[in-house]
Amino acid sequence: MPPKVKTVYVCNECGYESSKWIGKCTGCGSWNSMVEEVVSTAKPQFPAASVSKSAIAKPLSEITLNDEERFITGISELDRVLGGGIVKGSVVLLSGDPGIGKSTILLQICNALQEKLKVLYVSGEESALQIKMRAGRLGVNSDSVSIMTETDVRAVCDYISAYKPDLVMIDSIQTMQLLELSSACGSIVQVRECTNMLLRTGKDLGIPIFIVGHVNKGGDIAGPKVMEHIVDTVLYFEGERNQSYRILRGIKNRFGSTNEIGVFEMTDIGLKEVENPSAMLLSGRMADVSGGCITCVIEGTRPILAEVQGLVSATGFGNARRTATGFDYNRLNLLLAVLEKRLGLYFSNLDAYVNIVGGMRLDEPAADLAVALSLVSGLTDIPIDENLIAFGEIGLSGELRSVPRAQARINEAARLGFTKCILPKACIKQIATCPDSLELIGVTSLKQAIDIIK
Repeated sequence: MPPKVKTVYVCNECGYESSKWIGKCTGCGSWNSMVEEVVSTAKPQFPAASVSKSAIAKPLSEITLNDEERFITGISELDRVLGGGIVKGSVVLLSGDPGIGKSTILLQICNALQEKLKVLYVSGEESALQIKMRAGRLGVNSDSVSIMTETDVRAVCDYISAYKPDLVMIDSIQTMQLLELSSACGSIVQVRECTNMLLRTGKDLGIPIFIVGHVNKGGDIAGPKVMEHIVDTVLYFEGERNQSYRILRGIKNRFGSTNEIGVFEMTDIGLKEVENPSAMLLSGRMADVSGGCITCVIEGTRPILAEVQGLVSATGFGNARRTATGFDYNRLNLLLAVLEKRLGLYFSNLDAYVNIVGGMRLDEPAADLAVALSLVSGLTDIPIDENLIAFGEIGLSGELRSVPRAQARINEAARLGFTKCILPKACIKQIATCPDSLELIGVTSLKQAIDIIK
């Protein structure tokens, strides 16, 4: 007699299960996150669980490290984001929009390590011939790289256990399935269980595993949030597909700095490293044009200069429009309210647009001052000196608050030829040495900063 089939609703954020659909998840509070899953009431035929007789605990002092706990890929931007290389036994989740370069960078890692390591590339989306065509374009031609086109995760783990490659790549986790589960490929349950099985295999054998994960329509990593919790590192590709530049951001890293970024340029021969992202982001600037201001933000461990563009124009509608690209929309509204309340500059009947050049996204509060100056410049149509840079956090009273790592910011500005820097006066105490070519202008309020550019 065939097993009875029933459906449950599973939250794609936390994995909470419910017998009926609910608008708000009881487990994590997310709205519209419940997805219908088909489950079987028959008991799966898993091997009987047994207690391992060899389970032992070691004192921390007896655990030794050797000099080869990381594989250096030679791709400096990738090694930077990973914290210095690929850690043995680690599980790395790589995600991003379709066509942004996830599979490309995996094959470039194969190209960099093919002379030193045995690499297993598992693909559930492409045939071996398709991978061979792309690998040839990227220079991957060594016999040490093996291609497997398989979607059964248990068969993949058995192969890894038998042949013990040095590095494994799974492209992608949404195509993997555990046959004992009745759910379809890419479902919440399948993604979670397949990731867990790969994790256990990699940890037991000390083999690093790269897992490609797709994104949903909201731009988040598809699958349950628990998948991001159990892996060691989460890397996310940012950037527009119609632009050549890609930003690889480390969202989570147990073996290095979080929120570190690497910058690449997509070319016809793959992803090319951008060793000086500040110069790249500032290329093509126009002089004597209002609404542009340069700022310096800290991404992980490196300072990066970015251009903020502000445009203010008369509205053609009943309500003024507010648009922010690469900057937080709510933060933009906050800064506009401060400019109106504290400085008497009225934007209520004007459209305001903010754009961060080059596809960058500025989440750090240090970018507040540059955004405010660009909006004032766009409102008054007075250009800002092209050799001026500004950074600082703006409070609701219009005061300028201190930001960390001021020394690194001004060093980067001086290296790229800037001669003036507007910064919070409290930051000057953090600066040990100032380059002779750079003039520091410390201010305590937003009004003082605006008076300098007028």
